[in-house]
Amino acid sequence: MSELSLPPEISRYEQACDQAIAMCDGNLRSTIKALIMANEYLETELEELQAAVAAGCAPAQPSRVRNNAA
Repeated sequence: MSELSLPPEISRYEQACDQAIAMCDGNLRSTIKALIMANEYLETELEELQAAVAAGCAPAQPSRVRNNAA
């Protein structure tokens, strides 16, 4: 199936997968490991923000703005 016939959302995910694999020099195990590590980092950051909100001391501005989901 050519990439042109895929819905835009799926095409975006295909491109993100290709980019992640390329960043790990084609090593799929390294790619998976990097994605797991990134997910753990984001989960920890989310937990910290949730705790801050629950305590009533949420940060004034987010530390970074994510404008495109990989």
